[in-house]
Amino acid sequence: MYQVKLIQEFHSSPDSRNFSDIAYQFLVGGDGNAYEGRGWTKQGAHTKGFNVDSICIAFIGTFIADPPPIAQLSAAKQLILLGMKENYLASNYSLYGHRQLAPFESPGKALFDIIKTWPHWSNKLGSNHWVEPANDTTNRR
Repeated sequence: MYQVKLIQEFHSSPDSRNFSDIAYQFLVGGDGNAYEGRGWTKQGAHTKGFNVDSICIAFIGTFIADPPPIAQLSAAKQLILLGMKENYLASNYSLYGHRQLAPFESPGKALFDIIKTWPHWSNKLGSNHWVEPANDTTNRR
């Protein structure tokens, strides 16, 4: 919960992002809890060009080499199922990692390798996605 508060303060600080609130709709923590940011009905500020018709579930942690705890993965999956049950997510939704849509290393490789195995993961992107230069990771943040 402490990390969620720090992220919210960072996103809403005038010296930083100056968003009206945290950028994500939801965050999932290593404690297995899901935390509501903007929720299902408010537009996120997480990925330019994709905020209007997407829901962001942010994982708290980097997960570059080590995967997230099972409880954290389970919280994200439960949140997705809830979104479908409550009709916030279409039954034919597409699942992407942030690194597919913007020049970031998020999610970290260990987590990205996991979500690529989940139902609805897609590598089919429209024309407005970011394309990583071949063999060049210097633009990654």
